[in-house]
Amino acid sequence: MPYALERFADYNDFLYFAERLLKSLRLSGTLQIASFHPHYQFAGSEPDAIENYTNRSPYPIFHLLREASVARAVEAFPEAADIYERNQQTLRELGEEGWRAWLAGAQPR
Repeated sequence: MPYALERFADYNDFLYFAERLLKSLRLSGTLQIASFHPHYQFAGSEPDAIENYTNRSPYPIFHLLREASVARAVEAFPEAADIYERNQQTLRELGEEGWRAWLAGAQPR
């Protein structure tokens, strides 16, 4: 949604209603929403916390995932649930300078 929901609070409100819509359509358990935003902020984190970058994107994105596909991926990679935690830890270790260097194509320290 490159031209909508620029404010993270608006995006988060929309996400709430999108998830309720899935539930009302009885699609919970069939589809799930993976969410990404340029200003993504995990609950309880500071806006500039490096781990927020794991869910940041150039513009607001709602990625629909099929639960069956997610289940197959978890079956193939039993530690899949830990991926987001490892991603956040990697970013904490890189720090903002290392992250920007990586984005620019440099090798992290």
